[in-house]
Amino acid sequence: MDPAGGCPHAANARLLARGPVAPVVLPGEVAGMAVLGHAALKEFLGHPDVAKDARHFTALESGAIPEGWPLGAFAIVRGMTTADGADHRRLRALVSKAFTARRVEELRPRVEALTVSLLDGLDRAATAGSGVADLRAHFALPLPMGVICELLGVEAVHHDRLHTLSNRVVATDVGPAESMAANREMVEVLSAVAAARAKEPGDDLISALIAAREENGDRLSPQELIGTLMLTVIAGHETTLNLITNAVRALCTHRDQLGLVLAGRASWADVVEETLRWDSPVSYFPFRYPTRDLTLAGTVIPKGTPVLAGYSAAGRDESAHGPDAGLFDITRTAETRHLSLGHGTHYCLGAPLARMESTVALRQLFTRYPDLQLAVPESELQRHASFVGNSVRTLPVRLHGVH
Repeated sequence: MDPAGGCPHAANARLLARGPVAPVVLPGEVAGMAVLGHAALKEFLGHPDVAKDARHFTALESGAIPEGWPLGAFAIVRGMTTADGADHRRLRALVSKAFTARRVEELRPRVEALTVSLLDGLDRAATAGSGVADLRAHFALPLPMGVICELLGVEAVHHDRLHTLSNRVVATDVGPAESMAANREMVEVLSAVAAARAKEPGDDLISALIAAREENGDRLSPQELIGTLMLTVIAGHETTLNLITNAVRALCTHRDQLGLVLAGRASWADVVEETLRWDSPVSYFPFRYPTRDLTLAGTVIPKGTPVLAGYSAAGRDESAHGPDAGLFDITRTAETRHLSLGHGTHYCLGAPLARMESTVALRQLFTRYPDLQLAVPESELQRHASFVGNSVRTLPVRLHGVH
């Protein structure tokens, strides 16, 4: 796997041509596997003999993985994404109350209002920048970051730092010292936030998690609390940030598709679902581990192997999505549903919130700026330095097109 990331689709196509499961070399020369094919990935994500707990990671348990390994946080952080069975159900139940369909709908007016405010800021940034503004920095980032932090009870003063640290935690091109420093600082920031909420509880998720722990001491350990907060902050904004960015980029380079939505012949929800399939906001997510030697699509994945879930590859798998899987088509009548938000017991808890935020954001953005277009050729956009997140680092746009 290339630690520098980049656009995954050409490499995905080459791998898929060889089969739905592939051996890969992770940073640090760590042997792993990737599941790329749609059918194989769906089976793998729901398989009873596949675990998330890193005690099943043979090389880590044997001491073969060095301290500060760039992907270490994905394995060792304590929380929902690294728990199995009863532990996973307990942690998920504690957090799920903040992400019910009812709670998401209650948040809609707040998301609508925040979107209007951010569009005003985007307009000011474009005016100051001779008509060009970075849509990712001024719009796609602060919307999900603001919403998830409000849900959690994290004050605005921490938002920028938490985003920077999140980027470092999920980056795959950093060295051990930088990786450890980012993880350590993120734990420190979130611990300080949790301590403040413990002193002054509010109507937020952190206060609720602390209260649940205090009622029954074994419900949520301090490590699980901070791990859960770290995962919720990262997953709660990075995925939606990439989704909005990728959707805007797709529409700007497929004006016919944008025209269909603006003419009422397709919906913003159609745009979101096709973006999730065609350019998944997460490319390869670490890790799952077979608890026994597992044969998947004719390939043996040895017990204890760290396995990447290849969402960006599965989204363009022609055997599942047809020979035109590489085309961005919002009118696609999908017999096969994409897997970009997961499958099985670890299905993305924040999926309803991500979908709502993205549809609100896209509708308001293109209703206000129907002529919005990229300010540079798409080929010049710099990609993420990670094979986990899948997007571009900046998205310079002209709000009113070129006149």
